[in-house]
Amino acid sequence: MKKIFLLMTCLLAWGTSFAQKKGTISGKVVVDNNEALPYSLVKLINLTDTLNAKEVSANFDGIFQFQGVLEGQYQIKVKMVGYQNHTSPKITFSGGDMQLPAIQMQSTSKQLKEVSIVAQKPFVERKADKTVLNVENNVTATGNSVLELLEKAPGVTIDRQTEQIKLNNKAGITIMVDGKTNFLSGADVTTLLSNMTSDQVATIELITNPSSKYDAAGNAGIINIKLKRNKNLGTNGSIAANTGRGTVKKGPSDLYRHSANLNLNHRVANWNIFGNASYNTRTNFNQTLLNRNAITPLLQTTFDQSFNRRQKGSGYAGKIGADYYASKKTVIGIMVDVMTNDNALAGFSNSDINEYQQNTQTLSYLRQNSGNKAKFNSITTNFNIKHDLAKADASITFDVDYAGYGMDRNDSFDALYLDAAEVETNRSNLRNIVDAKIDVLAAKTDFTWPFSKALKFESGLKSSIVTTNNDFISEQLTAGDWTDVFGRSNLFIYKENINAAYANLSQNWKKWQVQLGLRAEHTHSKGESVTANKVVDRNYLSLFPSVFVKQELNKSHSLNYSYSRRVDRPSYQQLNPFVQYLDPYTIDSGNPYLNAQFTDNYEVGYAFKEISLSISYAKVKGMITQVSRQNDATRQIEVQRQNFGEADLYNANLYVPIKVTKKWSMQNNFSAGYQDYRDATLVGANYQRAKVSFNFNTSQSVTFSKTFRGEVSFWYDSPRIRGVEETTIAQYALNFGLQKTLMQNKLKLKLSVDDILATNYWEGQMKYQNVDMYITNYYTSRRASVSINYSFGNQQVKSARNRKTALDDIKGRTGN
Repeated sequence: MKKIFLLMTCLLAWGTSFAQKKGTISGKVVVDNNEALPYSLVKLINLTDTLNAKEVSANFDGIFQFQGVLEGQYQIKVKMVGYQNHTSPKITFSGGDMQLPAIQMQSTSKQLKEVSIVAQKPFVERKADKTVLNVENNVTATGNSVLELLEKAPGVTIDRQTEQIKLNNKAGITIMVDGKTNFLSGADVTTLLSNMTSDQVATIELITNPSSKYDAAGNAGIINIKLKRNKNLGTNGSIAANTGRGTVKKGPSDLYRHSANLNLNHRVANWNIFGNASYNTRTNFNQTLLNRNAITPLLQTTFDQSFNRRQKGSGYAGKIGADYYASKKTVIGIMVDVMTNDNALAGFSNSDINEYQQNTQTLSYLRQNSGNKAKFNSITTNFNIKHDLAKADASITFDVDYAGYGMDRNDSFDALYLDAAEVETNRSNLRNIVDAKIDVLAAKTDFTWPFSKALKFESGLKSSIVTTNNDFISEQLTAGDWTDVFGRSNLFIYKENINAAYANLSQNWKKWQVQLGLRAEHTHSKGESVTANKVVDRNYLSLFPSVFVKQELNKSHSLNYSYSRRVDRPSYQQLNPFVQYLDPYTIDSGNPYLNAQFTDNYEVGYAFKEISLSISYAKVKGMITQVSRQNDATRQIEVQRQNFGEADLYNANLYVPIKVTKKWSMQNNFSAGYQDYRDATLVGANYQRAKVSFNFNTSQSVTFSKTFRGEVSFWYDSPRIRGVEETTIAQYALNFGLQKTLMQNKLKLKLSVDDILATNYWEGQMKYQNVDMYITNYYTSRRASVSINYSFGNQQVKSARNRKTALDDIKGRTGN
């Protein structure tokens, strides 16, 4: 009987609930001026059963909706950071569709009135998966180029000899701007970053171990440069101007630098239009001192050389784009980037040549004037669509990109040979004409599907097609006519197609987070030297797994474990077999047989509150490195990129932020590493070198008042090695900056001085087989800058979306 009664009760309750009317309650959250307030948290409370509440998040247009609501008495509560909590009057719902009046939120700033917030993010900020440089409001960042900013980042070094950027002593960095990868490498990527000023940058992210979602290119990781953004509806912008000058030991005094930058953002209901324009001009000076010994059984020659190069450059850059919100779930965007740079270089080299043969010394001299004029231009376009699926946090994106790069360069070399009495014995006049073009077409799609709040799946496809055309002409002046230099001129055409697919699966538990990923990339490339009638055709498939694990020990302690496999493909110019003349005793040649290098990265990290410690190991096979070969007969050095045998790279990094007082904070980063390089057949013989090195970086920020503060930073790099190159001295620099804000923080005045002690220069050696060279390099490291930045308009305007495009795995491969 009890069972029958219980069954009847359940059926009655079920029938009653079924008979109740259901419907939808929807509304919109706005601010004072009736503009939408997106992403606020909206709660629907049943007044007869307060434990049975529903929560949703308003969409971008401030609209929220509760479905399947039973008739009854309800109340709406809305929460949003920066706004007062809102509680609605009692709502009587009788089913159907109910549209509520707009809910207007009041900003908490009205209550704060004269209260000023002076909290400042540190310049170096360590996070679980990356290191972030907060550039936008940092004083010592003022007046610097992005390349100079990177020199201040923990674990980052700029190799001034090979124009490479290294992270944790590893080359092969993927450079991204707002999630979009550029195509340059070597000297060209450093030129690009030298022409990008700190006024344009908000943050720089250093990602040492990317997941499978990222392209596999870049064995050392990713550097993502995020440009300044704005924040709701309306128009705003900023204009900045900077002037400064630099100094170099034994160099000219008029090393000026000027820049101007304009950012604009306009947002209305369904449109966001954004753009920026910049101009910069600068002069740099570089001096390289080289001492080389060429020793054979019958002859010993010592070269004592100095190379002085003064470079002037100016450039314009512009971007314009738009996002159209076609519906609540679909956004369509288009973006166009253009850039042009003109550079001129004037150089003079002086070589003293001592020959020792059978106790007889012969002295001679070589004087060379060199010149270089180059024009670089590029255009990058992107079309993209993002659609949010019906399931929360599920989405699909599509990007198609085109990029075109062009470079025209003319080099001239006028060499004068003198005997011991400085009487002319010979003269040579050479010139190089370079016309390089690169066209890239790429498309990708990404899909995200959360099975639950804890389980998420990601996958994607991508394809890219690259065509490069390099026409290199080398000529010499003979009897008043320019004639081709046999063996140096070359027409090189390179084509490459990369198709990729990836999948990521991530699961979160109470104290564990796990992400497993696999990326597959198929590469088909064909390099053809038309002049030399050489063809190198490659076709291969590579797999790139990744594993990331995070363990929360408690609220203050956590552990991270990660593994990923990466690849670095040769740049297009490194594959070009042309021979480039630098001086009569030094040439640079490409290598069409250069292979990609592969790296396995392992990392373990521990974090205690804001303090973090990480230990990493990288196994590099076939490392692409610069190798010098000496011809004993001609005593000429040929520089070429080759695949090095293998390398074991160990690194430990400790980050410790300290709050000394309420107005004084410190950020400290210490790295120590051990590098072991081995090659059994380097230039025909065995090579093995290993070394311990370390790096220290600290920054101090002091707030003198609400509108005035100062910063001091210092970095130190110990002697180190990479491949055959050994840095023999420590490099370090002390930097200083001041900032004053006016007009309610809309106007900022900044003064900064880098390398106050003029200690940042490079000295090193290359000693192996028959190569014996010592090098010292001075460059424009001490810099003083003054800048002014004015922000106007509604400073709460939301910016364009920050997104990745399809140009991600071809990064950094068009350099010379």
